[in-house]
Amino acid sequence: MQIKLAEALLRRKELNEKVAQLKTINVNGLFEVKASRKNVTENIDDVIVKVPKITMAQVAAAYDWYAKQLRLVDAAIQQANWITEIEVGADVMKDFVEPTA
Repeated sequence: MQIKLAEALLRRKELNEKVAQLKTINVNGLFEVKASRKNVTENIDDVIVKVPKITMAQVAAAYDWYAKQLRLVDAAIQQANWITEIEVGADVMKDFVEPTA
């Protein structure tokens, strides 16, 4: 698939943000089932259960997929950095020389 470099740079930014977002998910206790039980009356208990909507494996799979896509687009961009030539003014690559009075 051919895309413009500008589009690849934008996609790299999007993927980088997604990877950072998935990386910061608090995994401590986030994926475990938590339950509490209170006796309301002699015959009735109040049971509260917190069940995660996704699994750690789902988060890890999404992280791995986005991280791989980021590596692939970044590699393509880096390759373009080394093989693409651009036109610049003659003085751009020169060092500063202090003018003589």
